[in-house]
Amino acid sequence: MVTLVPMRAALRFTAALTACVATVAAAQVALADPAAQATAAAAGPAGVVAKAGELVDLTTGKQLWSRRVTAELPIASITKVMTAMVVLAAGDLNRRIRVTQAAVNYALDNDAGSAGLHAGDILTTRQLLHGLLLPSGADAAYLLAGSYGHGWRKFVRKMNRTARQLGMTHTHFANFDGLPWPTETSTYSTPRDVIVLGEAAMKNAVFRKIVDERSYRISATRQHHKYDWTNTDLLLRRYRGAVGIKTGFTLAAGYCLLFEARRHGTTLIGLVLDSTNTDTTMRFTAAARLLNWGFAKTR
Repeated sequence: MVTLVPMRAALRFTAALTACVATVAAAQVALADPAAQATAAAAGPAGVVAKAGELVDLTTGKQLWSRRVTAELPIASITKVMTAMVVLAAGDLNRRIRVTQAAVNYALDNDAGSAGLHAGDILTTRQLLHGLLLPSGADAAYLLAGSYGHGWRKFVRKMNRTARQLGMTHTHFANFDGLPWPTETSTYSTPRDVIVLGEAAMKNAVFRKIVDERSYRISATRQHHKYDWTNTDLLLRRYRGAVGIKTGFTLAAGYCLLFEARRHGTTLIGLVLDSTNTDTTMRFTAAARLLNWGFAKTR
């Protein structure tokens, strides 16, 4: 059973989110034609290993490729994109948050991705967002959920509320980080919904800057240890034009990747879910094949 210590932080959504919802909802309408989906899937590139996914040209709003876009599947740490969105909507990025032993233990006990936080350190929300999104720290997620909600349950309700506002009708968040509790499939989404989430998140300048960073260093001070975080998204190093956004993995979800890249004035966003659960590099290969094919198709 997971327990979070409630903290006194009230979460408010900003007007920016409302504007984002309207934009993304319009994009969803453009992707609703089943015939277009079937055509795109049939004409897609060979060798894309993934149980489900999608590729969309954000410049035109056109779907280029799809596979089981309405299948409800676990999305692992891609969940943290929504965690970050809820925090960013609330603001106060200079808020100082003390690292608790409970947060450290949470990541260790769940054998989860970790930012390697030290109990007693004091970090800002902005710093913890880097720890959340680059090394995919469950410890950072734990702290942010506690600080920006009256307990983690209320924070997760905010996540689900935001999903509904974005029109993500086939998505449910059971927790704040995508770990397989209370069950392996309690948190789930669809490729279509995840693309909507990714597009919305990348409209935020702070989020966009963080996920485009290959690494991030925090020098030691009297208030905290030194931290060096490396982005788990290897596409940033391997693919020209890649700009983020998030990796994910659990045994049930397999290796997943939500990605975005820009070339020749065109921006493509894509997703591969369950690109095997044995080969961590296959998702990056699949993404690169989709992007190469997509950019060639749009030129």
